[in-house]
Amino acid sequence: MNRKHPEKFNPGIGATTDLHLRVSVATLVRVLCENPADRELTLAFERKATLRETPTGRVVSVKSQPFGGALRIHDLRSLQDIIGNFHFDSEESRSEQDFRIFIRHADWEAVLEFCLEHFRQLNNPVLESEPTRELKEEFVDALRSELQPDQYMFRSVGVIVEDRPSATEYIYATGYPTVRIYRVFEARILDPSLASAMIKNSESCSNQDLRTLALENSQNGGVGRANAVLALPFEELRRFYGAVPPEARNKPLSFQDHLLDETVTAVLDDVAAPKYRRL
Repeated sequence: MNRKHPEKFNPGIGATTDLHLRVSVATLVRVLCENPADRELTLAFERKATLRETPTGRVVSVKSQPFGGALRIHDLRSLQDIIGNFHFDSEESRSEQDFRIFIRHADWEAVLEFCLEHFRQLNNPVLESEPTRELKEEFVDALRSELQPDQYMFRSVGVIVEDRPSATEYIYATGYPTVRIYRVFEARILDPSLASAMIKNSESCSNQDLRTLALENSQNGGVGRANAVLALPFEELRRFYGAVPPEARNKPLSFQDHLLDETVTAVLDDVAAPKYRRL
C-alpha cells in the first residue's frame, strides 16, 4: 500500500459475531442561566418527544436530558490503527462519523484510552473536542434560533465512563448493549434575552404540546419527534437528586412531573450514581 496515499478506511454497519459491543462517545452539557424574573439559577435541558411503535400501538414518550450528543471522529484511520476493524451502529452514524460504533469486547480499554488521549488536546484533528456544534443544532431544534458565540461561554468539567453495558434507546440501534464515555461541559448563558426565551419556551410548551407536535411531525413525513427546552431550578434539583438513594439514580427519575434521563446525574458534580465512574 502507498502510505503517502493510503486507501480510505470505510467501516461497515451493524453488529457482527466479533463486533458486538456498542460504544457511544458523547458530550453532556450543564447549561446554566439566570431566570430574569427572579435571578434564580436554572439548569436547562433538551426536552424530547419521540414516537415509537409498540405491540399495543403508537406511543409518544417525553423525556428531558442534558444538552449534548455524539462526538464526531474526524480521522477514522487513527482509531483503526489502534483497534483494527470496527463498524458504525447505523448508516446515520456513519454518514456523520458519529462515535457510535461496534467493537470487540477486548478493545474497550484501548478505545477508552484513545478518547482520553485526544480529550487532552485542544482543537484536536482526530476527535471532536468541544460541544459547540451539538449545542447549536439542539438550540435550533428546541428554540428555532441559532446559538451565537457571544451568547454563552463553556468549559470542560470532566469525563464520565459507564463501563457496564446497558441497552441503548438510540432509535437506529435500539437494544444493543452499550458502554459509554461522556465528556462533560458547563455552558453559561450570558445573553439575558436568550435566557428569557429559554424560560418562556419551558413554561409555554407542555409535555402534551410536545406529544401533539411529534404526532404531527410523523403525519407530515417526519420521524415523529419534537423538541423544546425544560428549565428547572438548579439548587432544588441538586437537593432532590442528593436525597434519592444512589441505586435509583441509575434510572430515569420524575421531578415536577417531568421524566428526567439518567444522564442528569452526570452533570451534577456532587451527586454520584453507581454506574458512572468519574475520571
